[in-house]
Parts: sequence; C-alpha cells; structure tokens
Amino acid sequence: MNLHEYQAKALFSSYDIPVPAGRVADTPEAAAEAAGALGSGPWVVKAQAHTGGRGKAGGVVLAKTPEAVAEAARSLLGKRLITRQTGPAGLPVGKVLVESASDIQREFYLGGLLDRARSRITFMASAEGGMDIEEVAARAPERILTTVVDPAAGLQPYQARYLGFGIGLRGAALKQFGTILRGLYRLYTEKDLSLVEINPLILTGADELVALDAKINLDDNALWRHPDLEALRDPSQEDTREAQARRFDLNYIALDGDIGCMVNGAGLAMATMDLVKLEGGAPANFLDVGGGTTAERVTEAFKLILSDEKVKVVWVNIFGGIVRCDLIAEGILAAARSIEIGVPVVVRLQGTRAEVGLRMLAESGLDFITEEDFAQAARRAVAIAREGRT
Repeated sequence: MNLHEYQAKALFSSYDIPVPAGRVADTPEAAAEAAGALGSGPWVVKAQAHTGGRGKAGGVVLAKTPEAVAEAARSLLGKRLITRQTGPAGLPVGKVLVESASDIQREFYLGGLLDRARSRITFMASAEGGMDIEEVAARAPERILTTVVDPAAGLQPYQARYLGFGIGLRGAALKQFGTILRGLYRLYTEKDLSLVEINPLILTGADELVALDAKINLDDNALWRHPDLEALRDPSQEDTREAQARRFDLNYIALDGDIGCMVNGAGLAMATMDLVKLEGGAPANFLDVGGGTTAERVTEAFKLILSDEKVKVVWVNIFGGIVRCDLIAEGILAAARSIEIGVPVVVRLQGTRAEVGLRMLAESGLDFITEEDFAQAARRAVAIAREGRT
C-alpha cells in the first residue's frame, strides 16, 4: 500500500524529520486559503498521486500569488496525471499539497528498503538527488552509497556518518542528517514499511536539511497491525480489480496481456506466467486464489479476470495440495452458471481429487478444454489467444 506525499510527510514530522510547511486542499479556493495561512509566497502546488516524476509531468507548479495558487490547483484537480510510471492511463488527482517554497542550496537522495538477499534493511544515499535514482544507478552506480543495518544492533552512528560524509555533509548538517536517518529507521521498523524515500532531501540556504518530497510504501501483510495507516488508503489510486480482489482474499495484479490466469499458490502462478511467455503468449494478470479457496472465491476470481476486456482465454491451472480440485471445479461451474464467461476456458487440474474435479467438468454439459500436461495447457491457451479456439 502506498501513501500520498502529504500523508508520508505527516509521518515524517512525527519522527523528527523536517518537512516544509504545507497544507492539503481539494478545491482551488481551499488551495488559495492554504497559501494565505502559510504566509507570504511563493508557494509550490503539488498534485497528490501515487507516482514519481510528477514534476516532469506538470504536476508541480510554482505560484507567486494566492490567485496563481488557485489557478494551479484548478489545472490539476480532477485531471489524470500521466507519468512514465503510471502509463498512458495516468492517475486521478483528487488533492493538491500547497507548500511554502524552499531555498534550495543542494539536493540529495536518501532512501531505505529491505534487501531480500541479505534479509536486512539497507539505506542508500546519493549527492545526486532530485532526479530518478534509477538513472543514477545506471549511469554512475558508484555515486550511490549504501549501508546495511544489522537488526540485532540497529542503526549505528558510524553508518549515519558514513552516508553523511559520503554525500558531502559537514558540521551541523551532518549531525542533523544522523537525526533524520535515525528517524527513518524507527519509522521503517515501527510502521512495517517496505520502502521509504526522500528525493530530494535538500540543504537550504540556512544550512538546514529538509525533506522536500516523501515516499512511503507499506507492507500489506502487516497492515492488520496498523489500522490507522490502513485508513489512509486511497482506492482512487489503485486498480479497481485489485481493490475488489482484496475483499475476497485474492491476490490479483493486472497485467497487459490477453490470457487470464487463475492459479493456486504464488510460485505456481509465477511459473504459469513464465510458461505463457515461453510459449509466445502474454498473461493478462497474476491471480493466486490461495490454498484454502472456496467456490465463492473462484467465482469472484472469474469475475475479476473477465472484467478485463483484453482477455481472450482463461487458463485455470490448479495443483491440489491443500486445496481440493473438486472444490475448484465446483467454483468453475458456479461461475459458468452465474455469469456469462464468453471466452474459452482451459482447465488443468492435478493433485487432490483431481479426477473428481475433471469428471464434474466433463459431466456438466458445459464446454471446457481440459489438459493434464502443464506445457500442453500453456500451448493450448496461447494458441487460442492467437487464433481463436483450436
């Protein structure tokens, strides 16, 4: 789950990480009032959408008068912001953040994430802030400094000094950098984050560090421990099908292909998509119905897959270990009787009660394509997507 910038900055403030004075607004009039409350300009009006690259896409506007702030907000609110990260559909802008403009002397990058190879939180810093860190990593990886935190010891002062000295900070700014890094570490661990970024972290003309931007990704698996953060979710920034999937405990991610995949288990789902690609096809989604699935969840999974107009064929690929294949078959039949499927369905059932499930499909009088071999099922689905039913 992602947070908006204004939400992330509120968390930053509670962890002693300095941010510019700002207020959020959802109308042009409220934006102008926010500017007046913040004091004399200029101000920066920032579109609130779950994407990076907002400045390059026109989502960050400098305004010198309250009237200009209102006009900037009017140009952003209700629009869809299109960036390199969003794709052509873009994301809707329902709020803007109005901030007092900052006196920028230097810009840095500072971020933290989980290094899964090490099973450790890793912090990164670079003197080249204010731009895509991916570009820096590709062009000059040596300019990104990293330090790995041992969970038994926690973040150590020498690690803050290493990163701070490495990006050119000295004196009071270096000391403040240590405070910010400790705040980020506490925030990361206490709120179960998966990513935190400040880009840019600026050094002002008064030699003070300020988080000019803020990005926070939360670990969905830990949200049950943070209902206050769960309440910050903005459904308008998410794929409607992914939001619907959460209601039925389905793991769904929309993709760009035309072969709908319904699979049990994340590993098998990844292998299924890999085999589709190997055979020359393109998966329309990742969908894991889980190990304890029910007929109702299978029906809802079908609805999710078929809500994508690009889907030309559905491939149900189930290995019955924990889940029973006859329950999957029951769900498939329930879906076929309750909704208009309208596309061919390839079914591969293997494992617990697979014979029963396949017999239920065969005796249903409905038209399903059954396969026992994994690779053959993939080839069949890809051929149908390319040429129609074969």
